[in-house]
Amino acid sequence: MLRIRFSLMFASAALLAACASTPEGRSQVLLVSDSQMNQMGLAAFQQMKANDKLSVVPAKSVYAQCVVDALVRELPPEWQRLPWEAQAFAIKEPNAFALPGGKVGLNTGLLRVATDQDQLAAVLGHEIGHVMYRHAGERVSQQQLAQAGVALAGAYAGRRASGDNVNTLMAALGAGVQVGVLLPFSRKHESEADRAGQRLMAQAGFDPRAAVTLWQNMQQATGSDGRPPEVLSTHPDPAGRITQLERHVAELMPVYEAARASGKRPRCRDD
Repeated sequence: MLRIRFSLMFASAALLAACASTPEGRSQVLLVSDSQMNQMGLAAFQQMKANDKLSVVPAKSVYAQCVVDALVRELPPEWQRLPWEAQAFAIKEPNAFALPGGKVGLNTGLLRVATDQDQLAAVLGHEIGHVMYRHAGERVSQQQLAQAGVALAGAYAGRRASGDNVNTLMAALGAGVQVGVLLPFSRKHESEADRAGQRLMAQAGFDPRAAVTLWQNMQQATGSDGRPPEVLSTHPDPAGRITQLERHVAELMPVYEAARASGKRPRCRDD
């Protein structure tokens, strides 16, 4: 009886969940609020800074912050108001992330692949796109619905995120639960973030063609050995991703040129 009552309560909560939509109009169901996700993002970021090796070269974080600041100025006001912060981590794998609440991290190994500010803007624009599209909240909500026996929503209502909540957030950002359900959504998220990030960088005065170059560099750096089939991957196929980014260049070049003409000329340097 208790299990049935709980299931009914969970189903009711899902039906009453906030319905939202992405900037492109795709409908979303969110079982957690922005403020709850921001708390979790901040807690996760603090945990990373405490546990992971930070870069001992301050210029790396300053460089990332410069790119982030230029991109954030092009966001809608509600997203500009977040306390955006960039931190470089001394990790060799080329990677970056952005968490709810405006916390951005990059591994210094990424700077061997993203060789200039435009390419770095392609990566960080993509990650900021995830935040703007509320992808983390959507994935946490999907996991709650996929694991119908676990009432995670109540755990997120506290004033501070617990260690379990941090782990849940990172798991939601990193891997899906079911092939055919969460993984396709993850690939959809990646494609949305690609489009959002490439437009954002053009609006900020970064060359959108660099997004193509960046992913070509990434493909060469990581190679294809051991890569799972796309159906089992949380990311789009690299070749298909590059093709899509190339298609967007023509429509974004006028945006980029207008931004440059208006004085948006970022000068972010890795030194």
